[in-house]
Amino acid sequence: MDMIPYLAAASAIAALALAAFFYKSVEAASPGNDRMVFLMTEIQKGAKAFLYKEYSWVAIFVVALAIVLAIVIAPLAALSYVLGAVLSAGAGFVGMTVATMANARTAEAAKSGPGKALPIAFRGGAVMGFTVAGLALLGLMFTYLLFVVWLKVDKAFEIVTAFGLGGSSIALFSRVGGGIYTKAADVGADLVGKVEAGIPEDDPRNPATIADNVGDNVGDVAGMGADLFESYAGSIIAPISLIAFALALTADSIGDNIGYLVFPMAIAFVGMIASIIGSFFVKAGDSTDSHALSRALHMGTNVAMGLTVIATFIVAYMIFDGDGQKPWGIAVSVVGGLIVGWALGKTAEYYTSDAFGPVKKIASQSETGPATTVLSGVSTGMVSVAASVVLILIGVLVAWWGGDQAFGEDIVPGGIYGIAVAAIGMLATTGVVVSVDAYGPISDNAGGIAEMAHLDPSVRKVTDALDSLGNTTAAIAKGFAVGSAALTALALFKSFEYAIQAAGGTLDLNVGEVDAFIGLFIGAGLPFLFAALTIDAVGRAANKMIEEVRRQFREIPGLREGREDAVPDSARCVAISTEASLREMIVPGALAVVVPLVTGFISVNALGAMLAGVLVSGFAIAIYMANAGGAWDNAKKYIEAGNHGGKGSDAHKAAVVGDTVGDPFKDTSGPAMNILIKVMTIVALVFASAFV
Repeated sequence: MDMIPYLAAASAIAALALAAFFYKSVEAASPGNDRMVFLMTEIQKGAKAFLYKEYSWVAIFVVALAIVLAIVIAPLAALSYVLGAVLSAGAGFVGMTVATMANARTAEAAKSGPGKALPIAFRGGAVMGFTVAGLALLGLMFTYLLFVVWLKVDKAFEIVTAFGLGGSSIALFSRVGGGIYTKAADVGADLVGKVEAGIPEDDPRNPATIADNVGDNVGDVAGMGADLFESYAGSIIAPISLIAFALALTADSIGDNIGYLVFPMAIAFVGMIASIIGSFFVKAGDSTDSHALSRALHMGTNVAMGLTVIATFIVAYMIFDGDGQKPWGIAVSVVGGLIVGWALGKTAEYYTSDAFGPVKKIASQSETGPATTVLSGVSTGMVSVAASVVLILIGVLVAWWGGDQAFGEDIVPGGIYGIAVAAIGMLATTGVVVSVDAYGPISDNAGGIAEMAHLDPSVRKVTDALDSLGNTTAAIAKGFAVGSAALTALALFKSFEYAIQAAGGTLDLNVGEVDAFIGLFIGAGLPFLFAALTIDAVGRAANKMIEEVRRQFREIPGLREGREDAVPDSARCVAISTEASLREMIVPGALAVVVPLVTGFISVNALGAMLAGVLVSGFAIAIYMANAGGAWDNAKKYIEAGNHGGKGSDAHKAAVVGDTVGDPFKDTSGPAMNILIKVMTIVALVFASAFV
């Protein structure tokens, strides 16, 4: 068992090697003509400029919190925290770099059909997927080996937990900042371009088009990558911290408990190998049919999941086969988490894919105007929450039962350990799940470049088919992320309770007591405030973008008519999104860290109840927003494919309005909720001893 952390680290290195291989594969493909190369370069420059500025702003926050950790917890905790933050930022930057390189190459390959285009888009996304998973696992294993195994330092497990907090800090600001950027540009481009000016999406006459394509990368690639980095790392940390804090372990007192600590690492190891194998099964034919493309893209995920299920039972019996233990029970917990994650993704696919009734219903409602479009999307998102809640409860019950069967009450309640490892089960195949998710923005950008470079309409038909599927794959990945967030937060919450007890305090969550009652209501209300702040930020930034696009159409002669000498000022639109997103991300991002810190120093009971409220309401809002937004977006694309009057019809204009409402739902506020849930919980856990 001592070799498991080393094997996990080796699998992480293999994932990074595969990412390098895919990078070279994408780089070798043709980027197209000079116009396509120019557009690709402009998008890449804008995206890199934004990330440099964003990371320089976030670095101030990271340094400040690192100083607090060094003073309150331990200097080495600050080092672990900074390492997690740096690796998370690095993963986002690498993924965004290759995504902005793959867009033009995907558009060029689309000339030969989806059979050529889909693999390039997927491999571009796979660089992100395996860089995220590889750096997260390698960094975490290095931290564990350094502080727990090699140096055996004091407060070793608090230091390991701080690594997750570092990843969470970057994820929070990247998701919020990138989400505000991309949706301000997207909303502005759509409302003025499609609705007011009546020009196609990504038309080169629209000054906001470049900013919109930049936003796809900084929000949906870099932001999403940082999000899944912290989700993956957090899901491994949760069971480790649970055992460590429950038993008050130190690096010198692990003893016979080593199996409980390394089991999640072993699941990460087999999941990584399975993801690497699965990535080679993604192949497409020449059909643009959404079902055929979906089967091709999801083949890698399905293969990886199947291999992980088999390997999980083998690993469980290798690690847990002592007296009174039932290894099949803990394997059931992990596999249950994996299946529930898959089911959450399939639920999201049902509510967001144009192949099913909910999206078709929204498209039909668009015939009677924007109001019915919005109402239909809201109801679709809300009803999807009910199905997702049932699934997550099934997952919790199965995981609890499996853990209880395996261990009973011998070490800690086996059920809660089962729930903790179920979260890593959900994210064991993170490498391929993120690959499929990051594929979406690349396809979206490819369509934009095809339009702006005036390529043959057949090319845009291929990229639109890929992009429509990308909306659904994004919703599926968000289902995995928020589902794992719920289970991880639950395990971290229990770890927080044990940490309070280990520090000599007590946690009383009786809502009949005023401090717990107040904390519960604060927690339930925080996700609504967080969502309001981020949506309002998108609205303010989009307002400036709309005014700027209108000004350019009004003041630049011949721009609306498409005269060759009329050049839009795209740089100004990029600057508007950049300035707005950096300014607007500060308050929501700080909220997630400051509120639990302040509350914890006032009352740990209020903090505990607040975490419970955030977990429940945040999960529901995240599902609602992600699925409603995805449904509105694909309803618009369904109409653009020729249904209900097609492009330019009144139904299309109504659907565009619905899509613009859904943009901040699915790409700003909704995805940030699962980070909010975990950031607040992990802050509480890391600072638990200081609160007492």
